[in-house]
Amino acid sequence: MFGRRRREQSPADVAAEEVEQVPSRESGPWDADEPHPERERVDLGGMRLPVGPGFEIQLNVAGDQIVGAVVLFQESALQVHAFAAPKRSGIWDEVRAELAEGMKSAGGTSEEREGPFGVELAAKIPADGAEQSVRYIGVDGPRWFLRGVISGRATVDAEVAVTLEDVIRDIVVVRGDEPMPPKEAIELRLPPEARQAAERQAAGGRAPNLNPFERGPEIAEIR
Repeated sequence: MFGRRRREQSPADVAAEEVEQVPSRESGPWDADEPHPERERVDLGGMRLPVGPGFEIQLNVAGDQIVGAVVLFQESALQVHAFAAPKRSGIWDEVRAELAEGMKSAGGTSEEREGPFGVELAAKIPADGAEQSVRYIGVDGPRWFLRGVISGRATVDAEVAVTLEDVIRDIVVVRGDEPMPPKEAIELRLPPEARQAAERQAAGGRAPNLNPFERGPEIAEIR
């Protein structure tokens, strides 16, 4: 018995498959399971973070877990965290209300504004006897929520702000299939190069150096 012969693909079929790989949206943040543009990104496991000239990347650590990343650029900082979210509903409205209440309790102020990703929270936080301006940006994705916090010069310099906003647009979130309660941080990990360097140094009895790149972005650890 002979099996059915597979039909050769026509140029039209190939073109149709290529079209399917084109992103359906103009910008992200992206889900790992959807088509997205290829570019240089640091692989942090639960998040792939785009990098560019002049960037310094630091990691947020809670206990023994890496839960977020910070991009430093032009006297500004972009802090990004990814969280689990319900499958059928976003949590940014709820999180935004909690942030506003937290600002008020800390003696700060906040107001909602329309930004490039929708409604965001513009806040002023007491810090060292002065007020620090901060922008809270939230993006609801499929089973995840991405929060970005912009501070420093980028809150008043539109050109610097656009650079950090472009970072958010090109982040890829890797949610994974494991069940997680809403608002639980999606755990990150060191890039493969940094893990290998840390393992080699630990084996030699030296403190791990979390700056595995001789050129390009710097990876440092902050707690």
